[in-house]
Amino acid sequence: MKSYLNFENEIKNIEAEIDKLKDPYNNGGISSVNTDRIDKLQSDLDKKLKDIYSNLDPWQTTLVARHEERPKSKFFIDNLFENFFPLSGDRLFGEDKSSIAGLANFEGHSVMIIGQEKGDDLDTRIERNFGMMRPEGYRKSIRLMKIADKFGLPVIIFIDTPGAYPGVGAEERGQAEAIAKSIECSLSISVPTISIIIGEGGSGGAIALASSSKILMFENAIYSVISPEGCASILWRDPKKTLEAATAMKLTSKDLLELKIIDEVISEPNGGAHRDRELTLSKVKKSISKNLEELTTMSRQEIIEHRKNKYLNIGRDKGLSKNLLSSDDLFSGKVTNIFNVKEKFGKNKTYIFTLIILFGILSISLFQLYFR
Repeated sequence: MKSYLNFENEIKNIEAEIDKLKDPYNNGGISSVNTDRIDKLQSDLDKKLKDIYSNLDPWQTTLVARHEERPKSKFFIDNLFENFFPLSGDRLFGEDKSSIAGLANFEGHSVMIIGQEKGDDLDTRIERNFGMMRPEGYRKSIRLMKIADKFGLPVIIFIDTPGAYPGVGAEERGQAEAIAKSIECSLSISVPTISIIIGEGGSGGAIALASSSKILMFENAIYSVISPEGCASILWRDPKKTLEAATAMKLTSKDLLELKIIDEVISEPNGGAHRDRELTLSKVKKSISKNLEELTTMSRQEIIEHRKNKYLNIGRDKGLSKNLLSSDDLFSGKVTNIFNVKEKFGKNKTYIFTLIILFGILSISLFQLYFR
């Protein structure tokens, strides 16, 4: 049974009528198929899908990104790669089933695959913890990225998670440290890395595996530091203000491409990736192939420099730091006057020390007066 979102009622009605016309023997004794009517309805359906999906607001895009029929990481791993050999465990605690990882072949080349997996039905979603990775999942990813770096294998990562698991056990085992180490590892390895946000890219749980040489994003995917519901609860004290929150956070692929946080948007079939999985596969395969071809021509040092430049330049076209500190200054070690603390400190050393001493004396005096 198909699942429809709350803004797809017209689409649901048209598809229901098409299904009835395609099965005439179960509808009031009709014994022939009205092909002309079906063609007309199919044309209306395509037009309606195009109209709706070309004008989605950020909250509607969020709902599409979370669609239960949307293709998951396992689907792409099973259909895009050959000879997939799963690798498990972090060698510290155990296996995290919310991530699928291993070695595979892509167009005749060996690659390392890491995918965050939500599951396709209730049982698998519970088993996969709804795609929310625990520390052992991130530590497994670190272990495999280091293996890939050692043997010169490109790393391809599928991102689809509402966020890292916030449970007590995960926090006790060092969730924040595992995420930080994963980001550090992603930025430091010298092999090509490609992250593809296929659904939800939520919070640190996504950033931990999305600090790559190239970040690709599905047209109707989202990537944000918090969910729209969480943002609305914090800023407006009203979890219903999801549209305002989603709009303010700039979480859609169009906004993120404009801000240069991602590198490419993978277009989806009319009506979303779940409506034509084969076409979606074709688009993803073409995009991975193109970006791997570009990255594999670089030396290891060039890959590191390319990744460093990419992240240091984010936000420099728009934002508070514009014209204050260029990326060239950062790379060459030069610093503009506004940030030249050492020089300013040297010129005003006596003045600063005097202030520190006066502040210390004042603090001691107030402390003694208070406790006298």
